[in-house]
Amino acid sequence: MTAPARVAAFHALRAVDNGSADLPSALAKSRQHLHDERDRSLTADIVTGTLRWQRSLDHLVEHFAKRPLARLDADVITILRLSLYQLLHLTRVPGSAVVDDAVDLVRLARKQSATGFVNAVLRALSRERGRLTWPERPHAVESEADTQALILHLATVHSHPAWLVERWLARHGADNVERWLTFNNRTPVLCLAANLAVASRDELASELANAGVETKPTRVASYGLTVSSGHPLTTRAFLDGHCVVQDEASQVIAELAAPKAGGRMLDLCASPGGKTIHFAARAGESGVVVASDVRPHRIDVLRRTLQRCHASSVRVVHIPATSALPFRTEAFDTVFIDAPCSGLGTIRRDPDIRWKRTAGDLARFAEAQQSLLERSADLVPTGGRVIYSTCSSEPEENEDVIETFLRHRAKRHCGY
Repeated sequence: MTAPARVAAFHALRAVDNGSADLPSALAKSRQHLHDERDRSLTADIVTGTLRWQRSLDHLVEHFAKRPLARLDADVITILRLSLYQLLHLTRVPGSAVVDDAVDLVRLARKQSATGFVNAVLRALSRERGRLTWPERPHAVESEADTQALILHLATVHSHPAWLVERWLARHGADNVERWLTFNNRTPVLCLAANLAVASRDELASELANAGVETKPTRVASYGLTVSSGHPLTTRAFLDGHCVVQDEASQVIAELAAPKAGGRMLDLCASPGGKTIHFAARAGESGVVVASDVRPHRIDVLRRTLQRCHASSVRVVHIPATSALPFRTEAFDTVFIDAPCSGLGTIRRDPDIRWKRTAGDLARFAEAQQSLLERSADLVPTGGRVIYSTCSSEPEENEDVIETFLRHRAKRHCGY
């Protein structure tokens, strides 16, 4: 019998590959029939790990298959990728079991004619996995050919798009880029943010400990916990809205942006709502927090988060994508813009994002971000705050957007 986790991983990866679902949705759907927490965990590990190491895996598939990916069936590629990931990165799993399950998955995908091929490729790699070869790294970079060789080496070994490696090399140099790529491929820790309206960080840690979940305080954020062991998302503390899943960097920016007690705040791109929960707790009963988003399904996610976390005082508004915002001038003390972006600063957490983006996306995102800033600036009075945040690593979406905005405002107020 094929391991349930591998079957679920195959279906999730196929959905991501063919574009029918994003990673969170594909994982949720594929795991809904898995009741053993170990199977659910293994499925997530296989899916995220396969996406994280996809370029490296593809290099090995082509090497051992002795043919380019373009000549292989899409389902066969997915099965080879997830199986190679297990053989190379989940060494506690017997190699023979991985190969046998891969052959069964080929049959499940109704690609019977490829069973012998998949079996041969995986057994060959299993025999050679201690002697794998990669594109050679040049000893020195003295020509354009050396630069291209270095890009190919880093992109293949560290499984990143070549265009992204190239632009990072131009800005940061080889040693820094290699450290960055290595960091992106480390498995991230699960981080929780306490809902301060109902529980302090210490109270949340105690609740989780009583449910068998071990945590440690976050290093910088004052109200977060990193999970050391256990499954917090099935605990009463999580289900009753005492915490949300939120990276520490997001918690830090939420602390920076949070209104004072009694303040008036607009959270302009609020979904899924983790920061909104913190804003509502800080504003208190006398404050006003309005949370908004553009897409209807994101509004639905936002409402569910607010309901679970008992943030009934937050007002939810669906805003238009391009026209004027439905608020009066100087309506808020603070406007927080967690702008839609390329997400290239979240590659560690969202391993599939690296394969979704192209260099051409940056200008498109920057234009939308600029529009959001321009449309929201008059919603605060003189002395008010507009806080702009992205999860992008690229200057086109950060410094360049801010510089353009400030230049436009200066021209507007100076009358030229």
